[in-house]
Amino acid sequence: MPNESAEIDHTFNGTIGVDVKGEIWTCVEIPDSAALFGSLRSIRVDATIDGIQLLNTGLMPTGTGELMLSLNAKLRKQLNKGIGDVVTVRVQSRQM
Repeated sequence: MPNESAEIDHTFNGTIGVDVKGEIWTCVEIPDSAALFGSLRSIRVDATIDGIQLLNTGLMPTGTGELMLSLNAKLRKQLNKGIGDVVTVRVQSRQM
């Protein structure tokens, strides 16, 4: 069913900046992604970053065996953070 979700409660601190083929992307890597989600394919989740809620946001493969959460310019401005800064991420559910 397209609107179902699986509850998850995974909180971690991560650094903004993921090396993707030699370029640093403004993303946060999700540690132990394969174990947490059972897949390394793109998925959608509900999450918070430093308390800012992100609903139905996408996680993408890093190419190195993990998933990453992209932080667009608007979100980085709200957080007042950029590459190299640490954020607290809480993944609350996976969209099925």
